[in-house]
Amino acid sequence: MKAVRGVEGGVLVVDVDEPPGAGELLDMKAMSICASDLVYISFGSRRILGHELAGVRQDGTPVVVEATYGCDVCELCRRGDYNLCPTNSERALGVFIDGGMAEQFRAPSGRLVPLPPGLDVRDACLVEPASVSWHALRLAGTGPGKRVAVVGAGAIGLLAIAGARHQGSEEVAIEGRHPHQNEAAERLGASTATDGLYDVVVEAAGSDESLARCAELVAPGGAVVVPGVHLGPVQLNWMTLFNREARIIPSLTYCRHDGVREMEEVAAMLAADPEIAKTVITHRFPIEESAHAFQVAADRSAGAIRVVIEPS
Repeated sequence: MKAVRGVEGGVLVVDVDEPPGAGELLDMKAMSICASDLVYISFGSRRILGHELAGVRQDGTPVVVEATYGCDVCELCRRGDYNLCPTNSERALGVFIDGGMAEQFRAPSGRLVPLPPGLDVRDACLVEPASVSWHALRLAGTGPGKRVAVVGAGAIGLLAIAGARHQGSEEVAIEGRHPHQNEAAERLGASTATDGLYDVVVEAAGSDESLARCAELVAPGGAVVVPGVHLGPVQLNWMTLFNREARIIPSLTYCRHDGVREMEEVAAMLAADPEIAKTVITHRFPIEESAHAFQVAADRSAGAIRVVIEPS
């Protein structure tokens, strides 16, 4: 069985005797490459990679894997905030335990989300990153009448545009680095961000510069929500935020609220609007070509947004 393992400088397709993971057996259909996978490799991970995962149960039911693994017993997990479980980081797929970038994978049954009609399982690996964006937007109070700006037009930023529009915001703007990203944002209904002020600003690039720009764009009483990953201390112009009573909201993956998993909401969005996947997924490779797929994913200037690996 083929799997994709981190090695120095990239990845290697290896043969494994047993499917990685623990729990219910899935035949994998699509696994997309996240910037986090590239970070894990740079940090020295030699695990099987992959946390943006879609596959099929043994009975043929297509599912996505909710890659946020809490303990399932603490108060946070019981109320649906399993993204905040203290043990969550210990179960991070691809860095502390093996991920699902393989021909088969095992995942706990409670972490599987069936797909709604209309969502192709080959596109469903987008549910995981789109849920990250969806959660951030919900935390910030996105909805009708709210002006939204997104700083960073990689997959998380583009999926935030789609999420904001599906959560009811009619005015969504983008600041992206590369022309192909801005073109994709326009196809998803975003305009170019101006020097006007926005009720919700999404920091989706994970850089000090993008966070500083978000502070410039946020309106009085608004919120800067940060799904972008910052690995150390950050600096902000506090007086700008102070004078506007603006909030900074860290946003960690996704969860369940009001009895509904955010992954279920996002899967419904992607099923209702297939153009999102057509816009965000730019490349597909068979698992045998995973090394090249990772090279393409690492070079955002060459036109990649989300790169998907598929078993043969």
